[in-house]
Amino acid sequence: MPVSDTGSSLRFAPVKVLLVTKHFPPAGGGGVQRPLKLAQYLPALGIETHVLAPDDPKWIHTDADLRVPTQAWVHRARYLGPRAGKPSEELAVTDGIERALVQAHHTARRLLVPDASVTWNLTAIPAAIRIARREGIDAVLTTSPPGSVHLVGAAVRRATGARWLADLRDPLVANPHRRSDTTAARARQATNEQLARLVAKRADAISTVSEAIAEEMRALGAHGPMRVIANGCDFDDFAGLEYHPSPRLRITHTGSFFGKRDPRPFLQALSDSGVDAVARFVGDFRQSDRDWAETLDLGDRLELVPYAPRAESLRLQRDSEALLLLVPDAGGRGKGVLSGKVFEYLAAGRPILAVVPPDGAAADLVRETGAGVVVAPDDVEGIAAAVRDLATRHENGGLPAVELADEVRERLSRRARVEETAELLREIAG
Repeated sequence: MPVSDTGSSLRFAPVKVLLVTKHFPPAGGGGVQRPLKLAQYLPALGIETHVLAPDDPKWIHTDADLRVPTQAWVHRARYLGPRAGKPSEELAVTDGIERALVQAHHTARRLLVPDASVTWNLTAIPAAIRIARREGIDAVLTTSPPGSVHLVGAAVRRATGARWLADLRDPLVANPHRRSDTTAARARQATNEQLARLVAKRADAISTVSEAIAEEMRALGAHGPMRVIANGCDFDDFAGLEYHPSPRLRITHTGSFFGKRDPRPFLQALSDSGVDAVARFVGDFRQSDRDWAETLDLGDRLELVPYAPRAESLRLQRDSEALLLLVPDAGGRGKGVLSGKVFEYLAAGRPILAVVPPDGAAADLVRETGAGVVVAPDDVEGIAAAVRDLATRHENGGLPAVELADEVRERLSRRARVEETAELLREIAG
C-alpha cells in the first residue's frame, strides 16, 4: 500500500475498493440492502469505494425512493441478460402465442449457467478491469447472489493483481430454494459446484452471512481468511416510524415467496386457531398459494398487499402487533439460513413469530435477543397455539415493543458489520 510523507509521520493512503453487485438501485427488494449499505458505510470508514452495477438490472421490482450514497463512485455496465420474472404468475395470465413466448423466455433463462445473470459478465468484466486499472483499485469485493458475479472478481484479480474478497449471502452449492429435479437444474447445480470451487481456490478472502455457508466453503478447500459477517440491523431506517395499536391482532410478513418458502402451514394454523387476527402479507404472493388460501375461507383475516417500496414496507412492519418470519427446513438446509429479514424485524422492534427450524441460526438469534417465539415450520398445531398466545397477550394489555440492550444494538448494527468487512479488506489489501 503506498505511503506519503507528511513531515513528522507517515500516513497510509486509503484502500481503494471496487464493489461489484448485480442488485443495486434502481432495483428494489431485500437483496439490495447489503451492497447498498456497504456503499454507504465503507467511505465513512476510510475506504475509497467504487461500485459497479448494471444500468438496468431488469429485476422484478424497482424502488425509486432508494438513494445511492453520494460518497461512493457508482459505475454502470450495460446489462444484456433476460428480464427476471415469475414463470407461474406470468403463464397464469397468458394464452396462445403469448403464452408460448413466455415459456420460451423462461426456458432460455433456465438454460443459462450458473444462473440467468451470467450474461452481465460480457460487459461487467471488461468494465471492472478498466475501473481497477484506472483507479488503482487495491481490492475487488463481489457480493452474491447471483453467484455468477464472482466471475468478475476472478477476472479482475487475474488481470490486475487486485486482491479479491468474495461475499456470499446465499450458499453456492446447498441452496435451500434451488430445484434439483430436472436435467437443466442438475446441470446448473454442477456448474455452481465448479463456481464454488473457483471461489474457494482463487479468492484471497471469503465473507459469508452464516456459519453454514462458511462451512460449505471450508469443505471445498478455501485457503484465505474466512469471516462470518452476518447482515445487520438498520435501526436508523425506522426512525420516525410509529406503532399505532389496533383492536385486532395484525401479524405482518414482508418479502416475496420463492423456492421452498411456504405460507400454507401458517395460514392453516391461523384458520385452526379461531383467532380474529389479520395476517398481512406484503410483497409477492404466489397465485397457487392465493388459490389454496381461498379454500380456508379466511375472509378479511387475510390481507395481501402488493410489492411495496422499502419505506412503506418498513412502515408496515413497525405498525404491526407481530411480525412473521418464515424459513423452510428444506431437508435440514434451512438451519443455516440467517437472512437479512431477521435483522430487519429486530430493527422494527415488534415481537417476532419465528416459524423456522428450531435448532437453526434464525431461531438462535430470536431466542438470544428475546425478540419472539420459535415454532417449527411444519408444526401447524404449535403455530396455532402461538397465534392464540399472541392474541391473548394483545387483548390483556397489548404486545410491548422489543427493546434490545445498547450493547446488543451496537453488536447487531449494520455499521458494526460493515466495519468487519472494512477490516477484512484492509487485511488482504495490506
